[in-house]
Amino acid sequence: MMLTKTDMMALTPVILVCATAITVMLGIAWRRQHAVTVLVSAVGLNIALLSLFLFGELGTVRTPMLVFDGVTILGMGMVLVSSLACATFSHAYLDGYPGAREEFYLLLLCAAAGGMVLTAADHLATLFFGLELLSMPLYGMLAYTFRDRNSLEAGIKYLVLSATATAFLLFGMALLYAQTGHLDIPGLVEGMSGGVGPWALAGVGLVLVGLCFKLSIIPFHLWTPDVYQGGPGPAVTFLATASKVAAFIVLLRIVEAIPAFHGAQAQTLLAGLALLTMLAGNVLALLQANIKRLLGYSSIAHFGYLLVAIVVADKLAVETGGIYLVTYLVTTLGAFGVVTLLSSPYGGDDASALHHYRGLFWRRPYLAAVLTVAMLSLAGIPFTAGFIGKFYIIALGVEAQRWWLVAGIVLGSAIGLYYYLRVTITLYLMEPGMQRRDAPNDWGLRAGGLVVLLLAVLMILMGVYPAPVVHWMSLLSLA
Repeated sequence: MMLTKTDMMALTPVILVCATAITVMLGIAWRRQHAVTVLVSAVGLNIALLSLFLFGELGTVRTPMLVFDGVTILGMGMVLVSSLACATFSHAYLDGYPGAREEFYLLLLCAAAGGMVLTAADHLATLFFGLELLSMPLYGMLAYTFRDRNSLEAGIKYLVLSATATAFLLFGMALLYAQTGHLDIPGLVEGMSGGVGPWALAGVGLVLVGLCFKLSIIPFHLWTPDVYQGGPGPAVTFLATASKVAAFIVLLRIVEAIPAFHGAQAQTLLAGLALLTMLAGNVLALLQANIKRLLGYSSIAHFGYLLVAIVVADKLAVETGGIYLVTYLVTTLGAFGVVTLLSSPYGGDDASALHHYRGLFWRRPYLAAVLTVAMLSLAGIPFTAGFIGKFYIIALGVEAQRWWLVAGIVLGSAIGLYYYLRVTITLYLMEPGMQRRDAPNDWGLRAGGLVVLLLAVLMILMGVYPAPVVHWMSLLSLA
C-alpha cells in the first residue's frame, strides 16, 4: 500500500527525529564537538515538536501500520518534551566527562524515535519495532558511564530483564496470530469478535506481561530500583518519563480495543494489579535512603494509579489518563532534573543519597525550591499539578463505584505523603559549619537551570489554573 501525502505529513515528526539522529551521527564522524551536538539535537527535537502541532490538525490518519489520533499526538509531544529536557540536562551532566560524550545524544534521539513509533503503533509488528527501538538505545544510555560499576550493572540488568520481557511479548504475539490470523489491532478485534479462544487469552496475558515489565507494574518491578540508582541521571530521567509514557499509551490502546480485556476476569486482574502496585510501590519507598531509588518506587506507585484509568475504561478513561500523564511527566522531569544537575559522571556516584540533599536550600536555594515543588506535586498537595492528576483519578474511580480502588489510591497517597515530606524537610536542615552557598553564580542562566525552573512554574500553574490542560485532554480520543 502506497503512502499518501497525508500519511507523509503525519509521519513528519518521526522523520525529523530520525533525520536529526543521522545528522548527529555524521557530525560525530566528521568532528567531535559536544556543544554543537547538543545544539543540533535540541534544534531537531524542537522542529519535530513544532511540526507535531502543525500537522496535529489533520485529524485521525491511519497508515498501514500506524495510527495518528489525538492520543498519538499527546504521546509524541510528551516523548519529544522529555527528550528535549534530557538532552538539556545531559549537556551539564556530561560536560567534563573524560570519555566520548556525543554518542549519548545519538542514543537519545534513536530512543525518542522508538517512543514516537510506539505511541502510534496500530500493528503488533510496529509495536515490537517501536519497543525495541526505544529499549536498545536505553541499554547503552544506562551503561554509558561504564567506568562506574553501578552504571554498568544498571545497563546489564536492564538488558537481561528487558530481553526476558521481550520474549514474553513475542510469544504472546505469536499466540494471537495463531488464534486470529491477524497482527494488526483492528484485525485482532475482528478475529475475537466471535469469542476469545484459549490461545488468544494466553497471548493477551503474555503481551500484558511484556508491557507491565516496561511500566514496572508489580510483580514485574524488581529491576527498577537498581537501574534507577545505578544509571546516569539523564538516562534514568528518560527511562522514567518518555519510556514509561510511550509504554502506557500503547497499553491503553490495546486494552481499550481488544475484547479479551473487557471480560470480568481480565478487569479483576487489572484491578488487582493496580491495587497491589499503588500500595506496594509506596510502602517500599518508605524504606529508601536513596532519592533515585525512592523516585523509582514512587513511579511504580504512580503507574498503579494510572492503571485505574484502564480498569474503569469508560469515556473519561482517555481524558483522565492524559491529564495524569502530563502532570506525572512535568513533575518527574523536575525532580530528576535537580538530581541530574547536582550530579556528575566523573566524580563517582550521582548525588542520589539523601545526605547529599541535607541543607540544600542553604547551598543552592533555587534547586531546593524546584525539588520542594516537585515533591509536593508527587504527593498530590493542592495547588500543584499532582493534585489535579490525583483528583481526576479518584473522581473516575468514584464515578465507576470502584470503592476499593479509591480506598487504595487514598491509602497509597497517605503513605506517600510521609516519604515525600521527609525529602522536603531534609532540604532545609542546617548543620554546623555548613557552607552557605556553593552553587555557581551563573547556574540560573544555564539551560538546565532554566528548564527546571520552567518545570516548577508549570507544576504550580497547572495546579492553580488547570483549565487549558483539561480542555485539551477532553478533546482526546482513540481511533
